Amino acid sequence: MTGAASAKTNLLGLDPQALVAWCADMGEKPFRAQQLLRWIHQRGEDDFAAMTDLAKSFRAMLAEKACIEQPRVLSDHQSADGTRKWLLDVGDGNAIETVFIPETDRGTLCVSTQAGCAVNCAFCSTGKQGFSRNLRTDEIVAQLRHANRALGQYEGDSTAAGHRRVTNVVFMGMGEPLQNYAATIAAARLMLDDRAYGLSRRRVTVSTSGVVPLMDRLRDECPVALAVSLHAPDDALRDRLVPLNRKYPLAELMAACRRYLERSPRDFITFEYVMLDGINDSDAHARALLGLVADVPCKFNLIPFNPFPGSGLHRSGRERIRSFASILVDAGIVTTVRRTRGDDIDAACGQLAGEVRDRTRLAERSSRIQPIAELR
Repeated sequence: MTGAASAKTNLLGLDPQALVAWCADMGEKPFRAQQLLRWIHQRGEDDFAAMTDLAKSFRAMLAEKACIEQPRVLSDHQSADGTRKWLLDVGDGNAIETVFIPETDRGTLCVSTQAGCAVNCAFCSTGKQGFSRNLRTDEIVAQLRHANRALGQYEGDSTAAGHRRVTNVVFMGMGEPLQNYAATIAAARLMLDDRAYGLSRRRVTVSTSGVVPLMDRLRDECPVALAVSLHAPDDALRDRLVPLNRKYPLAELMAACRRYLERSPRDFITFEYVMLDGINDSDAHARALLGLVADVPCKFNLIPFNPFPGSGLHRSGRERIRSFASILVDAGIVTTVRRTRGDDIDAACGQLAGEVRDRTRLAERSSRIQPIAELR
């Protein structure tokens, strides 16, 4: 962003309420904010002069006081299976990754909320890079806006429908969304607003590794579908796989899940569970999970581990995953095994890495910790 533009307000980062307030500060009525929402988000327009139903005086003021800017695209890769990954420049040596996954009945966009991640889960490539900073609201929303443009949705492309169109958004890219709460919620509100992207609450999913107090805030302030990165049935193992568990152990996490369901747009929590060979994939682990979630309506999404250099971990075998899943299914729990998508372009779950200037020196500190694989 140029120095001149940086002095202007980037309207891409203002949620509906904030945009109304900004227009009021400019002496404009609330309906102007509604017009801007439609132009910026529904139509993907960047040029104020092209917003023809706005008064000329208002357009002139916008050109002076505001801008619509989003990160530069550094790369665009498409997998053999149709998965598409973009690398976006967010400045100061940091770049984030966004992934579009086309399916028969939907098109899912996986967005990032941080440059890097401070949670440092043992099986996640992003966390091994360390953490630089939270993304701003405009940088989160820009990922959806760019995908719409790249997929032809703003141009009225007749093929931009069904699996070629973004119908679902999951906050499952780089970062822990709830550790960037304010920007994540503002972005979600734009995605939900009918004058912007118009997605339903059931089609927007926030994934968390278990930031319990902010799960409660999300329930109260912007309840959307919730996915919880579980990955272990007991505290001893989860402490090692998901370090955040040491602060918010499983008893507190399960209680937060039960509270969330009081206002959730879905009647279940999705538990994500990465399958690690010899670590968390035994029949005993599966049976322990049944006890853990006995009073939490849920479904399980089993994720075959996607290897990355230096992890020291391995993917559970196909038969082992099938046996694990059957124990859950036989107990009446809906269980799916995530089909690995985009692994030929490093776009699969747990592989998003981007480029991160690690100001926390997390990667350096983690290298001194005994690898999980040695703790079998």
